[in-house]
Amino acid sequence: MSAAPPVRRRALVAAAALPLLAVVLGACGYGSQKKNDSANAAAEGRKLSVDTVRIGYFPNLTHATPLIGDQEGILQKALGGTKVRATTFNAGPSEIEALNAGSIDIGWIGPSPAINGYVKSKGKSLRIISGSASGGVKLVVDPKKIPSLEDVKGKRIATPQKGNTQDVAFLNWIAGQGWKVDPQSGKGDVSVVRTDNKVTPDAFKSGSVDGAWVPEPTASRLVADGGKVLLDESTLWPEGKFVITNVIVSQRFLDEHPDVVEAVLRGSVRTNAWIAANPDRAKASVNAALKRLNGKELPAKVLDPAWQSITTTDDPLARTLETEAGQAVDAGLLEKPDLSGIYDLTLLNKVLKAEGKPAVDAAKLGRQ
Repeated sequence: MSAAPPVRRRALVAAAALPLLAVVLGACGYGSQKKNDSANAAAEGRKLSVDTVRIGYFPNLTHATPLIGDQEGILQKALGGTKVRATTFNAGPSEIEALNAGSIDIGWIGPSPAINGYVKSKGKSLRIISGSASGGVKLVVDPKKIPSLEDVKGKRIATPQKGNTQDVAFLNWIAGQGWKVDPQSGKGDVSVVRTDNKVTPDAFKSGSVDGAWVPEPTASRLVADGGKVLLDESTLWPEGKFVITNVIVSQRFLDEHPDVVEAVLRGSVRTNAWIAANPDRAKASVNAALKRLNGKELPAKVLDPAWQSITTTDDPLARTLETEAGQAVDAGLLEKPDLSGIYDLTLLNKVLKAEGKPAVDAAKLGRQ
């Protein structure tokens, strides 16, 4: 075979050089902007840097953002061609275990398990990347047994789990009354009975507990069964705001797939905006999601008051997380933690800016 003419040889050399040139330009940041723009990719229906992102959340109202975002397809739309796969949990520690094991990538979770997961891994396993909800926690009691706050002493009060967010809050409140309770056993001037939220209503009806410090919708279920709200936890916080649900991400997933994390945050922010703009539709949507996951929807007498006490928020309310960590330390359930770097709000603030919303801060606990 004769050698290729000079012109053809030059063309072949140029063509062979094009892939190398593309790599060099991409490494310099040229030509890669569109690929790394998760908003453009999602709008065009293209996959991001993974085929599927695995998210986790609880089937209860304090996780309204992922419940509605998943139910209405808002999260999926933000992800374009990357599929969202959800797993539900009933307790924070099991969700942290799933995150550490790589079974999920991103999760909605309460502040105490997020703090514990961060501290136990010495800051290597996770980051808090957004807020999700505030409020929705109440002390509900049998009014015949406990007519006033002073009468809580000597009674049996349920919390969802030892060391969980509500357990810590209740122990802190008890200490504020000057009463003593062993944080490990729950025994003392008040008997703290750690009980799964699914079991608490039956325990309350049977009289095995006299009340409960619990999140919604469990609190409103107890009210529907004859209980009385003796204290709304929001009244204990400045401006009535405190974090009840955060968004966390595996540190490894954040480092390797920031485009996917950004897309999930975009879906979360847009879901919260949709909830604020459509409160009645949002309430119906969250109930439909609960029916799909739990097999039954909430009756209006439970759903209506529960929904009113919860506020979705993009702001992680970082200062309240630091306060809650201090409460866990004071209760004897946590050694004084170093929380510096627990937040990485870079991608959230990027999304908020693009959505025309103000930035949020990490209260000096952001990743450096």
